[in-house]
Amino acid sequence: MVNPVKPTPESLAHARKVYGYDCAMCHGATGNGKGDVVADLKLKMRDYTDPAALRDLTDGELFYIIRNGKGQMPPEEVARAKDEDVWNMVVLVRSFAKKEAEAPSKAP
Repeated sequence: MVNPVKPTPESLAHARKVYGYDCAMCHGATGNGKGDVVADLKLKMRDYTDPAALRDLTDGELFYIIRNGKGQMPPEEVARAKDEDVWNMVVLVRSFAKKEAEAPSKAP
């Protein structure tokens, strides 16, 4: 599946808000995988600030994981989030690594 959504500032702000409520407790506020409950639940989380963490996952695969859950991660059910909201969440999650990936390298 290809992401059909063209994100807007408003849609990404909504995705950030939902992420803050539903995802950050495990995935961390910045997507680094160091949320408040990770140690308590003995979870091993991906660090989404690392560009390599999502390199092998398509947008469609990320959509599927968010929509249906994975392991201990609960699903973002249709009753709670429209498909457009989930697609915007995919964009948000991918954006966590872009800042580092796009940063100029510090050559000596």
